[in-house]
Amino acid sequence: MTSIETSPVTTSPGDAPSHSSTAEPPSSTGDRLSPEARALCSGPSTYIDGRWVEGDGVAFDTTDPSTGRVLGTIAASTVAQTDAAIASSRRAFDGGRWATLDGNARGDLIQRLVEGLDAHRDELIELVIAEVGSPLQLAQSLQVATPIENFTWFIDAARRGPRDGLEEALPLHHTPVTTAGALLREPVGVISAYSAYNYPFNLLAWKIGGALASGCATVLLPSPRATLCTIAFMKIVDEAGFPPGALNMVVGGPEVGEALATSPSVDMISFTGSPQIGGHVMALGAPTIKKVVLELGGKSPNIVLPSADPDPTVAPSILRFCRNAGQGCGATTRTFVHRDSYDRYAEAMAAGMAALKVGDPRGSDIDVGPLISAEHRDRVQAYVDRAVADGATVLTGGGRPDGLAEGFYFEPTLIGGVSNDAEIAQEELFGPVGVIQPYDDVDHVVQLANDTRFGLNANVWGRTTEAMDVARRLRSGTVTINGGGGMRPDVPWGGYGQSGVGREMGEEGFREFFEVKHVQWPVDGQP
Repeated sequence: MTSIETSPVTTSPGDAPSHSSTAEPPSSTGDRLSPEARALCSGPSTYIDGRWVEGDGVAFDTTDPSTGRVLGTIAASTVAQTDAAIASSRRAFDGGRWATLDGNARGDLIQRLVEGLDAHRDELIELVIAEVGSPLQLAQSLQVATPIENFTWFIDAARRGPRDGLEEALPLHHTPVTTAGALLREPVGVISAYSAYNYPFNLLAWKIGGALASGCATVLLPSPRATLCTIAFMKIVDEAGFPPGALNMVVGGPEVGEALATSPSVDMISFTGSPQIGGHVMALGAPTIKKVVLELGGKSPNIVLPSADPDPTVAPSILRFCRNAGQGCGATTRTFVHRDSYDRYAEAMAAGMAALKVGDPRGSDIDVGPLISAEHRDRVQAYVDRAVADGATVLTGGGRPDGLAEGFYFEPTLIGGVSNDAEIAQEELFGPVGVIQPYDDVDHVVQLANDTRFGLNANVWGRTTEAMDVARRLRSGTVTINGGGGMRPDVPWGGYGQSGVGREMGEEGFREFFEVKHVQWPVDGQP
């Protein structure tokens, strides 16, 4: 059962602010949700075979990171309920009503889902602010508007199939006999989908959009830190009228995730999260030889070439790793500036970050909201403290901001004086913390940028032809030049190295949900 709590939770000594504050305590968290938003995420938390059921597991809390107060108490699903959800999706894919629908019918259902998301847009914005801490403007755009656009892309994808066709005729082959053939593309089967907390609706679009458009059946496990958002999404799925088993949802901790990964009835794993957990999930699926798509972390470079006018690049460079309090896998947290411009650029960057407004994400003028939890804030702080102990310099920020006694806030922080092999230059912090480093020439900066176990995202500032030359040399799944042009639904997302396996979104991401079958037959003198 999901209940909306209005009483604050007790904070531990580790949650005490590092600076004094005279801020008044906010109103209770539950009261900050409208009745419509509260209704959309209330009720049972487990969805199996087209029905909402009570979770039989141990209850857990989800917290408003802007206050530290309990936002919802959720009954976890059990392993037995997880097995029931998998069985429901197996039936739906193998012979249920879901399996009988063609691409046009699936596209019509996704259209109804999109209409429902749009109708509940205001409630979804409220919930992602309350549960994730995303500032209002970000919640309206990347957190809600972009997922709706991505689901809309899958309407057409469902109706047409992959761009190379659901069936592709092959040219005749003449050895040892003349043979005709075709490639058939068929949905993989049952998917176990694990979504992270930082962009909950967008990650659902990437995973669930592709699964529904292809005809796969899915069991979804959301992050415990974004469960209310996902319950709201599933209520809209229920309203859209998808057949039983097309999409099930279970909630809970590691035992639920392990049941999804190890079940022989699951054909494919789609996971977003940390490399450590992603590797563990991959290993759990290995004995049953599952297909795996992993969207993991990054330590992405932001390169300012000598041909760039540096001043206009400062503000967007800051945004690219402070947005969503730095909780984004593609955040370009490593800024490289030519040595001749380093001091001036570092000073401008530090001044710009110090001017960012940190606070209650419901404010229309807020740039940076809270981190997701006290534990995560302490983890980010520990990285900064170790860097300083090792000789790094904090150019701005470095701790909890003044005036925010409640919530899990962290100052936008810029670190200088580090080598490229320093922990803070190599590990993904998932916070509003960036490092700035000088380079000598283009060959040097390419070497520095590629010196990482990740390869998810990158940005290059400079004359377009020169930036394109650098982009071709970067080991990265995505490279934007001069800030790029936005988050497109028709392009893939994923990376090299420990940034993951496979792709999500776009044609390449859509193809992940299909198997390819070769069929051939002789044609000379044969009926």
